[in-house]
Amino acid sequence: MPTLAAPCRRPTTVILRHRFDPPDNRRLAQLCGPLDAHLRRIEEALGVSIARRGAAFRVEGERGAAAKALALLQSLHERADRAIDDEVLRLALVEAGARVPAAAPAPGEAAQRLVLHTRHTDLAGRTPNQVQYLRQMLAEDITFGIGPAGTGKTFLAVACAVDALERSAVQRIVLTRPAVEAGERLGFLPGDLAQKVDPYLRPLYDALYDLMGFDRVTKAFEKGLLEIAPLAFMRGRTLNHAFVILDEAQNTTREQMKMFLTRMGFGSKCVITGDVSQIDLPKGMASGLVEAERILRRVNGIAFTHFTAADVVRHPLVARIVEAYDRAGEREPREA
Repeated sequence: MPTLAAPCRRPTTVILRHRFDPPDNRRLAQLCGPLDAHLRRIEEALGVSIARRGAAFRVEGERGAAAKALALLQSLHERADRAIDDEVLRLALVEAGARVPAAAPAPGEAAQRLVLHTRHTDLAGRTPNQVQYLRQMLAEDITFGIGPAGTGKTFLAVACAVDALERSAVQRIVLTRPAVEAGERLGFLPGDLAQKVDPYLRPLYDALYDLMGFDRVTKAFEKGLLEIAPLAFMRGRTLNHAFVILDEAQNTTREQMKMFLTRMGFGSKCVITGDVSQIDLPKGMASGLVEAERILRRVNGIAFTHFTAADVVRHPLVARIVEAYDRAGEREPREA
């Protein structure tokens, strides 16, 4: 006797309504976008239908998706005192739980279509991997940039953080790195705590000075908009509404990497950069960056960009040096 198939249960469709009082035509226009383009984008990403009459909105769809769409509209309305551009909307959709793939750029247009705006200069990716890296930092909550020196991993991450701060997408920037010497033992350094950790964090200062200028960096530190600290000081903290960058991550231990990744709070982004060919940890100690790549590669919301010698943007000789060491490493694998 044939068995009867169980009836297919359809998702529950609901209609949610909200009215913004008092009505503010300027905010409503910024919220909806030109010709309601932002509303259509939200519909497509969350699978709902949105209708509007004046300041009254009607959202129809599966219960969970409709609730997310309505919460997203309220969140965007709060920040609609200025124009909501495509990248701000993309980030808001990601925060709302929508999977928003980065748009594939037309050939030759990748670098032109994605530009970071800072007070000193506008920046765009020079290579396909750099463009991918920038897109991932804008679209994902956690991004890893892994590759050799000179590929722009740290500089682009700091530029993305400065751009987010300028757009008020985050409230502060937190930069950190492990205090590990590059194959040397410098002993006890003189001075107070800030003077002791400065040598380890100098590359991050350099990037900030290039992008913001010395005076603005100094004022940002005074206002608490910028913070630079050794990785050891991250334990026990929760970093909300911050753009957090961990540099030289190849020199973290497994415990340090896990500790850092679990500091992430609401409205925050994390970028982790490192070069697995330059690990300065004691012999026999596993790199937290290498283990994180293996453990987290399939976790949603985390992206990896791998740079090569072709992405080096320093002196051309740097790329040739990287390639020479890579070839030597293939012929003579480094001992564990």
